Formats: sequence, C-alpha cells, structure tokens
Amino acid sequence: MRLLVLEDQTDLREAVAGRLRAHGHAVDAVADLATAESFVLSYAYDAFVLDRTLPDGDALASLRQWRQRGIATPALFLTARDAVEDRIDGFAGGADDYLIKPFSMDELMARIVAIGRRGGAIRPSVLRVSDLEVDLGRREVRRGGIALPLRPKEFALLQLLAERAGQVVARGDIIASCWGEGQEPASNAEEVLIAALRRKLGAPPLLHTVRGAGYRLDGRDDATA
Repeated sequence: MRLLVLEDQTDLREAVAGRLRAHGHAVDAVADLATAESFVLSYAYDAFVLDRTLPDGDALASLRQWRQRGIATPALFLTARDAVEDRIDGFAGGADDYLIKPFSMDELMARIVAIGRRGGAIRPSVLRVSDLEVDLGRREVRRGGIALPLRPKEFALLQLLAERAGQVVARGDIIASCWGEGQEPASNAEEVLIAALRRKLGAPPLLHTVRGAGYRLDGRDDATA
C-alpha cells in the first residue's frame, strides 16, 4: 500500500514510517498540514495515518475538507486525545479508526492493513493470475499451491502488478508504490527488485518486461522481454 503519515514529532514519525517501509509499504511522511494537503492533492493513497494536533491546525478539520472534496481514502488517527468526545468527533469527521498514544506498533500495523482492506472493498482479498495467488490479508503468495517466500518490497511490487494484471505498469508507478515520494531508490533498484521477483515466480514466466513501457503480469508469452 502507499500511505501518507502526518506526525509532527520527528522520532515518532520516523519510527512509524520506518516500520511501515519494513513491511513493504510505500510511505510519504510529513510534519505539517500544509505539506499533507499538497501531497493529498497530488498523489493517490491507500490510507492516511494522521496525528490530530499539529503546529498549523487540527488534522480533523483537514480530513473533513478532503471528504467534502470526495477523497474517500481510509484514515486512521494517532493521537493522545483520548476523550470519548474526541473519538466521536473523529468518526463523525470522516475517520475510519482511532489509536490512542502511546500505542503498540504491531497493533498499528494490523489496523492499517484492516482499514486498507475496507478502503479497497471493490477488489478481492486474494488476487489470482494464472496459477498464482496473492493473498492480501495474510500477505502470502502461492504458485501452483506452493508457498513463495517474498520480501516485503517484493510483495508490494507483486501486489501492484497483480492488481493491474494484464496491464503495463510503468517504472514511475512502481517507484511511487514501492518506495514513495522522496524515497528515490538507487538507479537500478527497480531492475534488481523485478529480477528477484521474476526468479521467485519461476516458470513458465508470468512477469514480462515490455521494452520502453514497463512491466506486465499475466500468463501470456507475447511480451518483449
């Protein structure tokens, strides 16, 4: 998933973003509402993780505006404001979940996956391409019934390709989905990731290189590799 994390406390922001990236998510981490607003209007996200009280305002007011604009991206609030009234206001303003500080990082990971599933309700929880199965809930991959151990970045890439099965996915889309804004990888990182995933998927090939365009995941063998 591609996630936006809004948190003004540097240590906490970096800890949350780092843990999410370690799980294979692409993360844009920002410290103020103005920057968050710019990112929300520029990029598509699978979920927002928002602190409420920021130096330049209350993130709940911004979320209400985003909802009015038709931005339905699931949102989870991380906040020390634990009064029942605050939580009621948060849900009424468009929040999908609420986690009180201090919190368990493992619980945060689980809640983000859960709201991501709700936000993507129109897509199946298990993606199938030929004899390949990508279980988004369990984060498991099988081909021909055999489990394939994937690293977090490999899973994130495969999820993107499987969600667009049969379509060409451009390099820019892969970088945005697997690394995030401001996380430009090394010049050959995408090729290395593609090669590693292709090896693990095995034969017959499902992951094709379409020269000059990007990559395509499907069972056809007419791609130019």
